[in-house]
Amino acid sequence: MSLLRKTLQSSLSSLKQVRHVLAAPKKLSLDEFDGPSIKTDIPGPRSKELLRELNSLSTTHEVQFFCNYEESKGNYLVDVDGNVFLDIFMQISSLPLGYNHPALLKVLNDPANLSTLVNRPALGNLPPADFPLRVQNSLIAVAPKGLTNVKTMACGSCSNENAYKAIFMWYMTKQRGGAPPSPEELETCMYNKSPGAPDLTLMSFTGAFHGRTLGCLATTHSKAIHKLDIPSLDWPIAPFPQLKYPLEEHEAENRAEERRCLDQVHALFREYTSAGRPVCGVVVEPVQAEGGDNHASPEFFRELRAITKEYGAAFLVDEVQTGVGVTGSWWAHDLWQLDDPPDIVTFAKKMLGGGYFHTEEFRANSGYRIFNTWLGEPSKLAMCEAVVKTVQEENLLENVRQAGSVLLDGLKHLQTKYPTQLENARGLGTFIAIDCKGGDAHRNKILTDLKRKGIQSGGCGERTIRCRPALIFQPHHAEMVVNAMDEVLAEQA
Repeated sequence: MSLLRKTLQSSLSSLKQVRHVLAAPKKLSLDEFDGPSIKTDIPGPRSKELLRELNSLSTTHEVQFFCNYEESKGNYLVDVDGNVFLDIFMQISSLPLGYNHPALLKVLNDPANLSTLVNRPALGNLPPADFPLRVQNSLIAVAPKGLTNVKTMACGSCSNENAYKAIFMWYMTKQRGGAPPSPEELETCMYNKSPGAPDLTLMSFTGAFHGRTLGCLATTHSKAIHKLDIPSLDWPIAPFPQLKYPLEEHEAENRAEERRCLDQVHALFREYTSAGRPVCGVVVEPVQAEGGDNHASPEFFRELRAITKEYGAAFLVDEVQTGVGVTGSWWAHDLWQLDDPPDIVTFAKKMLGGGYFHTEEFRANSGYRIFNTWLGEPSKLAMCEAVVKTVQEENLLENVRQAGSVLLDGLKHLQTKYPTQLENARGLGTFIAIDCKGGDAHRNKILTDLKRKGIQSGGCGERTIRCRPALIFQPHHAEMVVNAMDEVLAEQA
C-alpha cells in the first residue's frame, strides 16, 4: 500500500489530523527548492512599492505580486521579497517544464538561436532556413492523429481567431464548388455586406472560453467581465453538460444530461440553417477550463463529432489549455478515441507558441488569407522542440499520471474530511479541480490562505480551485499541496 493511501486511511479516523508523510522525490534534471518559504505578507513591501510605480503608468487590477524570475526554479516561483511559492498555476497554465529548466536555458544560450531572437523574422514572407526543420521537430512531431498540416501563431486567442477564419473559408470554397469568388463578392466584402461577407455562424457552448479577441469573444461564455460592452455576433450557443459527481454514482443522470445537450446541438443546427445562417463549425474544449473545469464523457464528444459530420460542419477542438501532456496524454482529445479526427486542433500555452493543426482540406487556397506579421516566432519552436525531447526522455507523461493520481486522491480525501467546504474533486492527469461549497468568496479566501502558506494556485468558474502544475510536478509536491490545503481548511472550519 502506498504511503499516501496509508496516510489517507489513518487520517479518516482523526479528521483534524494534518497529513505530513511525503513520497520520496523523483530525481529531476534540475535543482529546486525543498519546499515553500514565506517571509513577508503577500504582497510584500517591495511588491507594493513596484505596484505603486506601475499603477502610475498602467492599470494593475490583476497584479498579485512581482516576481524574481532569475531565482525561480523548477516548480517554485520566487517573488521580489524573497518568498518562495510551490506554483501549481504556472503562469496561467503556460509553463511545461517549470522555471528556468536547463533544456530551455540551453536553447536560448545557443549562439545559433540568437539571430532569430534579434531579428524576429516575418515568417509568412521571410522565414529562416531552418524553419521547416524546426516545425517538423517540434509541432509535427506531436501533431494530433490525422492532422498533417500546421499554421503557427503567437497565442491562443489568435490561434482560435484564425482557425475560425479557416473554417469559414473552407465552407465558402465548398459552396462555390472550388470556383473563384465573384466580382460581387469581392466588392461587397469591402463594405461588410453579403454575399462577400456571408451570414455564417459557428457554434460554441455555455461556459466556454476561447479567447478575448473580437471573434473569439462571440464563442466565449464563461465570465460576463470578458464580454461586457463589446459588440458581438449572434452565433448559436449550445448547453454544455453539467455532470454530477462522483461520476460512478450518477451514471444515468449524467447520460441524460449529455443527451439533453446533444439534442440541443441538433436543434440549433436545424434552427440556424432554416433561418439562412448556416452553422459552419463547432468549437469545443475537452475540459472547459475558465468556465469551471467542466467535463464531459468521451461518448459525448464522439457523438458531437458525428453530428458535425452529419451536418457538413467542421469540428474544432480547442486544446490551448488541455494540450501538451497535462491530462496524461499529449492531447486530451486522444482519450476520446475518435473514429474521425477533428478537422482542426488549436494550441498555445504549454506549446510555448500558438497555432492550429488541420487536415489538408483546411489549407488556405491563396496567400494572405491566414496571415500576420510574425505568425509566431522561430525561437518558440526551438524551445518547443526542447520540451518535446525532454517530455520523451524523462517520461513526463507517466509522471503526470502518477502525480495527478496522488493529487486527486488527496483532494477526494479532503472533501470527505471537510464535507461542508469542498465537493466535486475531478480531473485528468494533473488537470485537476475541486469546488468550494461557499461559492466565490469562500474559494477566494482559500486561495489567499494557500498563498500565505506558499502555494500559488488559481480559480475558475464561480467556485472552483484549479490545479495547473508543470509536467515536472511530482507526487511529493502533490502531497505538499494537499497538506497545505488541509491546514487552511482546518483553520477555517
